[in-house]
Amino acid sequence: MSKPRSAHRPAIAMRPGRLPAVAAVLVGAAAVAGLTGCSALEIREEMCMSTHYPVLAVNSGGSDCVPKGEEPGEGYARYPEGKVPEVVGDKWDVYWYTHTLDEDGDIIELPAGE
Repeated sequence: MSKPRSAHRPAIAMRPGRLPAVAAVLVGAAAVAGLTGCSALEIREEMCMSTHYPVLAVNSGGSDCVPKGEEPGEGYARYPEGKVPEVVGDKWDVYWYTHTLDEDGDIIELPAGE
């Protein structure tokens, strides 16, 4: 007759030294992901709060956020349709660093330093 297992002994025993090796591999993988920009915890900063929309300074560099339902103030205009930045650093946010709208609504290049 076989002897019953003890209630305090685990059915599957971990080999000594295995847990630190697994932990080291996981820590290494997380470090590589973090250092290469492949982090799953990427933070994306929206241009404006959800209750506002972005507007562009006319004939000048700069932007602002206006409450939805209100028109932009003097000296500001809505971005052209399809060219609205949504997230800091996105394609359109970078584009508008060097471009703006003139008083006629035409896209113009900003002079260097503005």
